[in-house]
Amino acid sequence: MVVAASLPSIDELNRLSDHECAAALAPLFEGAPRFLTRLAMARPFTGYAELWPMALRIARAMPEPEQLELIDAHPRLGAPPASVSALSFREQGYDREAAEIESDRLAAELERLNAAYEDRFGFRFCIFVNGRSRRALVPVIATALEADRATEIRRALGDVVAIAADRARTMSSG
Repeated sequence: MVVAASLPSIDELNRLSDHECAAALAPLFEGAPRFLTRLAMARPFTGYAELWPMALRIARAMPEPEQLELIDAHPRLGAPPASVSALSFREQGYDREAAEIESDRLAAELERLNAAYEDRFGFRFCIFVNGRSRRALVPVIATALEADRATEIRRALGDVVAIAADRARTMSSG
């Protein structure tokens, strides 16, 4: 899996066209073109540290269909490794948890919980994995099923931005 080498500097990002800026930021957000267009139009940014709170404000102010597009741009937790981006591949631990990936019971439980979540809320469960195993996230999804829809949308949008910020740090450091 190839991961984008680096992000443009904030000055370079500010000089790009809206389309080029959206394309440069797309790997951080797994796509979501309407959100990325809004974010590009919010420039100039003084630094990446300013970009994250702006991204969250934009995400939370968008119409719900655009919010769900942003959330659903991310793969399901436990999605087949070949179906996720290089960044999601690493974040979901496919490179360090080969034995866990093969666990049929864990895969079945994640499939069941993802389906129940999507049936209940109408969008994917998206969470900032932050080094946690999929096994550790099973009770997190189960608990999320108890929340109300508005709370889950708000939480998921916060996690989408946290994922993007973490990806930017990863891309900047190496």
